[in-house]
Amino acid sequence: MESNNKRIIINVGRQLGSGGLIVAKMLAEDFGCKLYDKELLNIAAKESGFSEKLFEQSDERKGFFRSLFHQHAPFVGDNNFYTNKLSQESLFQFQSDAIRKAAETENCVFVGRCADYVLRDFPNTVSVFITADLEERVRNVCRRHNCDEKEARKIIETKEAGRASYYNYYTGKVWGHSASYDLCINSSILGMEGTKDFIKEFVKRKLGL
Repeated sequence: MESNNKRIIINVGRQLGSGGLIVAKMLAEDFGCKLYDKELLNIAAKESGFSEKLFEQSDERKGFFRSLFHQHAPFVGDNNFYTNKLSQESLFQFQSDAIRKAAETENCVFVGRCADYVLRDFPNTVSVFITADLEERVRNVCRRHNCDEKEARKIIETKEAGRASYYNYYTGKVWGHSASYDLCINSSILGMEGTKDFIKEFVKRKLGL
């Protein structure tokens, strides 16, 4: 664990199959930070009173509610579906509140979910985006989903289109574009450990640790 007197907030955006979550976990361990990935969905669900399942199905997906209204809505529990003004924007707000609350209380590493935008006014934040060569990402997705290369490419295309649409809509920035982050890095060049070490040094220099 790194010893320091400053709050550390690291926001990690990532391409599918880039190893971004792995690197985020290593950064959290090295800096003694709490890692927030899908845990945010559970926290947001508890704070809002809505089902975690609803947050899971809308996670980093713009336009989820267009499909939801064509089916029954068992996710809402005892809350009235309409009077509570349930919408994509309200779910984003609940999740954003959970992100800010966590950042106010402890050192954190956030994975995705527009945390870099939500925490744009917070001090001591570093936002990075992790990419990787497409061939390597395809191989990783093949292993993860036990599928062939054609299916892996389809998964990558679909998932990343959703992430980009979600991020661009809520932030007004461009997902994966260098202007949207403090640092963009290709994990295929240095590997997971090397990428973590590079980002770690960048964080220490930026925050003066």
